[in-house]
Amino acid sequence: MKLKDDLVRHYLWLRQYGLNDSHSGNVSVRDGESFWVTPSGCCADLLSSGDLVQCQLEGAIGKGASLDASLHLAIYQSNPQTGAVLHSHGPYSVAMTMDNEEFLPADFEGQLYFSRVPVLTIPYDQYLARSPSMVAEVLMDYPIAVVRGHGVYACAATINLAYKWTCSLELSAKTAFIAQQAGKI
Repeated sequence: MKLKDDLVRHYLWLRQYGLNDSHSGNVSVRDGESFWVTPSGCCADLLSSGDLVQCQLEGAIGKGASLDASLHLAIYQSNPQTGAVLHSHGPYSVAMTMDNEEFLPADFEGQLYFSRVPVLTIPYDQYLARSPSMVAEVLMDYPIAVVRGHGVYACAATINLAYKWTCSLELSAKTAFIAQQAGKI
């Protein structure tokens, strides 16, 4: 039960701290040979652990699972150390990666955590078909990546560490935005 409660809490934090709107993003946690994921179209403000959808690591996606459940599955299958996956829409992270192939943090913490943040281009009409393999592949080498114009994907051994990566990237992107506006970089 603790895994599911942690998932709900972290998903709500993504909403409360401006990294998702009320019904966006998705989160999952590994639980043995399965994983729990947020349901499609769920509201972070109303989500409970009983609403989560169980999916199997061998490939069975539970009914009502997030549209990104197959992407989460691909990440778990390609990276056995992954214990959690977070998908968010941090406005600074998305804005600062709209025209680049990577994001190179300018701030100390950003550089400490991320040598670079890959930015993937996936056409909107090909997102569901191409995103699972593309995102899973890049997350084998990096803890976090951005799909251009869409959002951030973070994976880690724990949900709290994936949350840390997500928040760290957003603050780094916000710092870079402010520094650019001030003419400092």
